[in-house]
Amino acid sequence: MSRPKKKVYIKTFGCQMNVADSDQMAQVLAPDFVLTGEPGEADLYLVNTCAIRKKSEQKVRSLLGSLKALKRKRPHLILGVGGCVAQQEGERLLAAIPHLDLVFGTHGIYRLPELVRRASQERQLDVALSAGFPQTPPRRWQQGASRALVTIMQGCNNFCTFCVVPYVRGREHSRPPAQIAAEVQDFLAAGGKEVTLLGQNVNSYGRGLEEAVTFPQLLQRLAGLPGLARLRFATSHPKDLSDELIDLFAGLKPLCEHLHLPVQSGSNRILAAMNRSYTREHYLARIDKLHQTAPGISLSTDIIVGFPGETDADFQDTLDLVKEVSFHQAYCFKYSPRPQTRAATFPGQVPEELKAERLSRLLDLQNDLTLAGHRRLVGQTREVLVEGASKRSNEELSGRLRTNQVVNFSGPQKLVGELVQVEITEANPHSLKARWVAEPSARSRRPVAGGTPRRLSC
Repeated sequence: MSRPKKKVYIKTFGCQMNVADSDQMAQVLAPDFVLTGEPGEADLYLVNTCAIRKKSEQKVRSLLGSLKALKRKRPHLILGVGGCVAQQEGERLLAAIPHLDLVFGTHGIYRLPELVRRASQERQLDVALSAGFPQTPPRRWQQGASRALVTIMQGCNNFCTFCVVPYVRGREHSRPPAQIAAEVQDFLAAGGKEVTLLGQNVNSYGRGLEEAVTFPQLLQRLAGLPGLARLRFATSHPKDLSDELIDLFAGLKPLCEHLHLPVQSGSNRILAAMNRSYTREHYLARIDKLHQTAPGISLSTDIIVGFPGETDADFQDTLDLVKEVSFHQAYCFKYSPRPQTRAATFPGQVPEELKAERLSRLLDLQNDLTLAGHRRLVGQTREVLVEGASKRSNEELSGRLRTNQVVNFSGPQKLVGELVQVEITEANPHSLKARWVAEPSARSRRPVAGGTPRRLSC
């Protein structure tokens, strides 16, 4: 008789890439550990960290401090920290936190089983960056899971002056397309419907691969897999957004009508200081091309306020660009100096009070634009992929439109994981309310052959 598996709890900070990394941690540990949602019963507690902003790092350090009491209650507990903060701080984390047993970097996930075994005897540190994309074991998909995050590349070559990613995730390495296709096929065979492809800059996918393949070619290959109803990707760099990729929004059936395209600033002077390698005019020209090619596409973005040297005029350029594009969503942040980045040493650091005031003005503007966009959807019937219970009420279901807006509506639990038609009835600042109008579509119940050319509708 096999002995019962131990339990692992994983706390995740940061972006979708970190969420995907946490899933990989659970996968590689599965022979010995079962995932638990209760930290108090864990034998292994892993914290997957984000170093993009100082606030994220502070949250991690606060959590680690609070876990000293849990270690006291459960002396056998192994406490580990992985991800970007672990990669950035390395041995300094072990020195600062005596009750920490294991620190592993962004490339250490696949070495976790051995690291955990060693950590039961002595403290472990592994922040080595590997050359090339690591050989990933086959993922085990939960039957009935409707959505999947699939990593297609890691690292970044762009070295934006505010960004720590090239230092904590290394240079760009693409995953072989056959591995990606096999992972997506396995997910679809388990009943999955929506796949999001992940990378720091997916537009540059394929560089350095033995097989010559571009990101648009990868999308076309995956869109042809039977059963794929929805295909998304994140994140794109504006300088690499090609006409070939934009044209796919008009001709690739599973590709959802949504693009996240970080602009970071509307000022050419600040964009140059950020080393973004494009201008305001280039960005707006790409937006115009997207609207011409795919009417009804929704756009989201990232914006940093208070970058060193940002003047009132620079900030006004950002507000003007946000109004002109009318993003359906924007992730807005105050500039945060990060270790190793060039911008941390720039003169003209903006006072925190001014950053906060500018951020408040930007958020107010974006909230108005988001609500106006939501109001234009009222009365329309749209397709929703039902994800589960609403955050606000267990009596309601929640899902997303192809254009990525969150929709809440009443319906039976049997709809979870299905594609259904709903009528939008109410617009709220951060979500929509709707009425379920039809049984799950035939498309959601049988395999879907992707890749059929079409025009997108509003």
